[in-house]
Amino acid sequence: MDVSFLGGPRPQRGVGVVAPFDFALDRELWRWVPDEVSLHLTRTPYVPVEVSLDLARLVSEHETLGDAVRTLNVIAPEIVAYACTSGSFVGGVAGERAMCEAMTRAGEVASVTTSGALLEALTELSVRRVALVTPYTVSVTRSLEEYVAEAGVTVTGCAFMGLTRHIWKVPYRAVADMARRAVEEGRRGRPEALFISCTNLPTYDVIAQLEAELRIPVISANQVTMWAALRRLGTRAVGPYQALLDETARAWPQEQQEHQEHQEREGWT
Repeated sequence: MDVSFLGGPRPQRGVGVVAPFDFALDRELWRWVPDEVSLHLTRTPYVPVEVSLDLARLVSEHETLGDAVRTLNVIAPEIVAYACTSGSFVGGVAGERAMCEAMTRAGEVASVTTSGALLEALTELSVRRVALVTPYTVSVTRSLEEYVAEAGVTVTGCAFMGLTRHIWKVPYRAVADMARRAVEEGRRGRPEALFISCTNLPTYDVIAQLEAELRIPVISANQVTMWAALRRLGTRAVGPYQALLDETARAWPQEQQEHQEHQEREGWT
């Protein structure tokens, strides 16, 4: 059958993605991507180290990132994203900026990282108080808290899982439970948003549900990574009624706001 009349395939715009060797959620990244954009993924070399600060440093070395980006150059992506939260916050704000510069030098295109995208998303949402959920150990979680605080954002509460492997196997129910715990902890008051860390932690299908329940924006590592990369292409990430992606989803029902304010006045929250 002659299919030449179809004229395809349609032109694709490319986003290069560098992920750690243990990244298992390629399909989740694709769910945020519109049809006219392709993801081109590559991974850092394997090292026999479990999830930890040591691993975060190893998978974010500039030489490692440069080699990974150069493997993408032949397919000429328009932007490169480093999809790893811990690897991009372990060096602090200055370290994250240096990573972007190293990737840009290697690929000669703009670069973003997950942790840089997190700060960009908090700014977009005008958030200065955030609760955190992580699958990490105490030390890795504390490093994230320090990164966020260095950027001038207050961490109101935090819940973590203490995992060092197989993070992609965590069920949605566990993610939702940790989200509620982080918000309820409120050691520094009520948060204006919730961030769920780690690109290897599944989040796509729980974001809208948690936003409806908690009445605050809920953002996740994979979501902010794709959002930041795609906005640099002049296009939008795809997500069902997620506050970061859809401004109409940021307007909580008035009666819910009034109920929350009443609870706070009465000291219930």
